[in-house]
Amino acid sequence: MTAEILIKFARKGIILSPEAYDLIKNSKNPINLSSEIIVKLKSGNYSNDMVPVDVDTIKSMVGLNLDMKGPINEERPKVEERPAPVETKPPETKEVVEKEAAKPVVEKAETQEKPTDVLLKEKETQEKPKEEEKPKVNPGYASEHVVKIEDAEVSKDVEIKYKRNLTESKVNFDKFKVLKDTSNKSYTSGEIGNLIEYFQNRYKKLSGILEKRPELRTWQKINEITENQTDLNLIVMITDIRSTKNGHYLIEVEDDTGSMPILVSKDNDELIRAARNLMRDEVIGVIAQKRAGQSENQLAICQNLIDPDVPRKDRKEVDFGTVFTSDIHIGSSTFLEDAFVRFTKWLNGDYGSEEQREMANNVKYMIIGGDIVDGIGVYPNQDKELAIKDITAQYDEAARLVGDIRSDIKIIITPGNHDASRVAEPQPAVPEKYAKSLYKLNNVEFLSNPSTVSLDGLEVLIYHGRGIDDMVMGSNDFSHERNDLVMKEFLRKRHLAPLYGERTPLASELEDHLVIDNAPDVLHTGHVHINTYTNYKGIHCINSGTFQTQTEFQKIYNIVPTPAEVPIIDVGGVYKQLKFID
Repeated sequence: MTAEILIKFARKGIILSPEAYDLIKNSKNPINLSSEIIVKLKSGNYSNDMVPVDVDTIKSMVGLNLDMKGPINEERPKVEERPAPVETKPPETKEVVEKEAAKPVVEKAETQEKPTDVLLKEKETQEKPKEEEKPKVNPGYASEHVVKIEDAEVSKDVEIKYKRNLTESKVNFDKFKVLKDTSNKSYTSGEIGNLIEYFQNRYKKLSGILEKRPELRTWQKINEITENQTDLNLIVMITDIRSTKNGHYLIEVEDDTGSMPILVSKDNDELIRAARNLMRDEVIGVIAQKRAGQSENQLAICQNLIDPDVPRKDRKEVDFGTVFTSDIHIGSSTFLEDAFVRFTKWLNGDYGSEEQREMANNVKYMIIGGDIVDGIGVYPNQDKELAIKDITAQYDEAARLVGDIRSDIKIIITPGNHDASRVAEPQPAVPEKYAKSLYKLNNVEFLSNPSTVSLDGLEVLIYHGRGIDDMVMGSNDFSHERNDLVMKEFLRKRHLAPLYGERTPLASELEDHLVIDNAPDVLHTGHVHINTYTNYKGIHCINSGTFQTQTEFQKIYNIVPTPAEVPIIDVGGVYKQLKFID
């Protein structure tokens, strides 16, 4: 039961305080109560931040059945044991005694076990060794691409050959281009009119992508549907989706001219699977049928659901290497500084085998996709897990460590939810006033989250990854461990956080900057501290893990990070994953 409760919340990215867990565990129906709490949290009336849900939050939820089996975290009062009453029998006659004595002893033994036998059986049951559970292997973890960097430091002679950060860089970065950076481009006042323009812009962008699909070249607006028309080709935004008591899915959709309901029949397995991963506020194409004689806002039966999706891309051949990092969390007491120093020494050619040092010698770009520091006040009681409790001092320490990397590697830094940037996405670049020491490094480029860069023709979309939380909350098909599947879904939906108003705070800008306007060669995410890799239609989908060991709340939910494993796209466009820790 314990594991089932924890897994139920962990799959939805919800953290419970120990007291809240005790409350649920001691209820009469823990599983049902867990489901009710998850529904309440998803309603949007409670905090969506990655902070533990406490007892007070649960008790404030209206309509929960909080019947308890007994007191919580209290010892039950001991019941005073009294001797059993002794039965008094009438004196037995001599004939009765002799008759009872004549009965065979075996008969009694067959029908009644001695108390000592029962105790021995219970002891045997308790002492029976449990079968060892084999550790589950995450299918999204790219084990076939993993390369363990050898624990070998080089001699001074070899160090001089590779260590090029001792002199000023003469590497040409003319082919490096920033394709998208939303820093200093915030044009919102927070009024309702901005929110309307935000969704209108999202619809305009994604409908422009969808209308190029062959199935939707003759698409129409909802108010253009005629009474006798039966075949419908629509591009719409989802406003609501729910399952009916008969197992169908009912999708409420709209465009800028009207709204209507679409039914996905339970008898169409393929469409039901597709409908299960639909989310509010995403834009899709719908092919449907309605009865002749019905008005345009009457129910239509879905025949096909069409995602904006990305086109297939040819593999880019590159003559340089790019390393992908994120979630370094400098300043945390769980930051793996030794492993990070081994990584920087490898980049400088001071660590690893000769072949591995040659791989490092080819590295031209390094990306840090958010959470370079652990931040201050990100979650309650964070100060207890901080080694550095000042945000500027954290960035100063980051400058010391990153500054050791040779100067002919261009380093691109974007913010995450732990950085000193605004929380709402798109996040502008980390402000210079907090990270002056990092800004002094000549080879560092600060960009927004998300942002897109061209690394000598290799287009990389950098996104920290908070949208992963909403995908996991919104569908049972996704989990933080299988974030590779979530990255595929981002590309299918052509959006990094389609669900508005949930765990991912989104700024209602006049333009929706989280739409994937152009298909990249690489989609780089972080945030969940678990390395995964997949290739979708020729696009490298990379989650770069972390340089932080397992935190306290991760231990509670059995979330196992994959620390100190650095992805690289090596010469020739080959993906590898480098381990700097045993």
